[in-house]
Amino acid sequence: MLEGYRIVGRRAAEIAASVESAVGSGELPPGQLLPPMRQLATDLGVNPNTVAAAYRILRDRGVIETAGRRGSRVLSRPASTARGSIRVEAPPGVRDVSEGNPDPELLPDLREALAAAASHHAERPGLYGQAPVDADFARLARAGLDMDGVPDGPVAVTSGSLDAIERVLAAHLRPGDAVAVEDPGWGSLLDLVPALGLRAVPMGVDDDGPLPGDLERALRAGVRAVVVTDRAQNPTGAAVGAHRAEELRAVLAAHPGVLLIEDDHGHAIVGMHLYPLAGVTDSWAFVRSTAKAYGPDLRLAVLTGDATTVDRVMGRQRLGPGWVSRLLQRTAAHLWASGAVDVPVVARAYGERRDALVQALAARGVEAHGRSGMNVWVPVADETGAVARLLHAGWAVAPGARFRLSAPQGVRVTVSPLTAADIGPLADAIASAVGPAPARAYG
Repeated sequence: MLEGYRIVGRRAAEIAASVESAVGSGELPPGQLLPPMRQLATDLGVNPNTVAAAYRILRDRGVIETAGRRGSRVLSRPASTARGSIRVEAPPGVRDVSEGNPDPELLPDLREALAAAASHHAERPGLYGQAPVDADFARLARAGLDMDGVPDGPVAVTSGSLDAIERVLAAHLRPGDAVAVEDPGWGSLLDLVPALGLRAVPMGVDDDGPLPGDLERALRAGVRAVVVTDRAQNPTGAAVGAHRAEELRAVLAAHPGVLLIEDDHGHAIVGMHLYPLAGVTDSWAFVRSTAKAYGPDLRLAVLTGDATTVDRVMGRQRLGPGWVSRLLQRTAAHLWASGAVDVPVVARAYGERRDALVQALAARGVEAHGRSGMNVWVPVADETGAVARLLHAGWAVAPGARFRLSAPQGVRVTVSPLTAADIGPLADAIASAVGPAPARAYG
């Protein structure tokens, strides 16, 4: 059954570790059927309850799925296999437009802000027992949220968007619960959900964000949480506009018990208006990262939400890292107060590159999407072939498999490294590589 791989262990944790290690190394591939619990217990000379506990550990970790009499299988995308591993290494001479990084030229110089934070620390050192959120950081963060119409709520700080989303999901959900996620969507989130022992339910996406009908179906199917990207959706560039926000709010209002999480990682790199959904459900969280506008290594995200959700997150955080460095919080506060990022200029720079590529592809008969942010999504009929042909032509793009559950195939192009002179050659290469547009491309 396992084609030569032998599961080992005497205790549940050891058996689970044996399976998880084999999944991570590829010795147990996605979809592999595992031995029935009683058979494996006999083979290992252990009690069947021990194997049942091991399988339960693996299920909760997002490695396997169990389906009663149909047995237990390795998930099609186990948590042990990160989507980031589905990538194309750009050899010398190949332009890399796959990584999703911001343009370093558009990031602010951090030296003055770091120096200001260090000076503040010299006068009032950060010590145990102090408030976990710096007062200036909280004031400026809350002012920015108020300006964008995000409902009032306490402010917490996490180490980036994914850290915030993980903490919010863990504060409300239990292994086995279902979460509605965008498809195509952020690969790290698609990995996180099964890693927490949760089940991802895909929602289709178009240029205006999640499809209301798909959200309605997911809610009726019993999802406990919904994650929505407001702007600069990764990988498609979708942005929730006024009309779509009204539609989504109406759907969510009929399910007040669901947890709503909004990701606004595109803040300060997108000039489009924000239409938050927060406040429609009883439990909600709104996350705003500094990564794209101020630099991924700043590792900060603002989290607000209903009082219970934020209190749970901060309480659990106190038992782990304690708090996010107040030095970094003060650095971010200085950047905000000094206007270190000229949002219209940055948004225009990404928008001009993105729009130019989408238009150049359209002129060549190629469908592409990129309403906001720094990425362009190109639907393709043969994802593997398109990636290989583009690599041969001198361009490394991100395979769509990193971002898909059941959505049609595609590739993602990050426009951050592009100049005006790059647009034509890249569009020519994509048009040559992707072939005819697929019948069902998007949404």
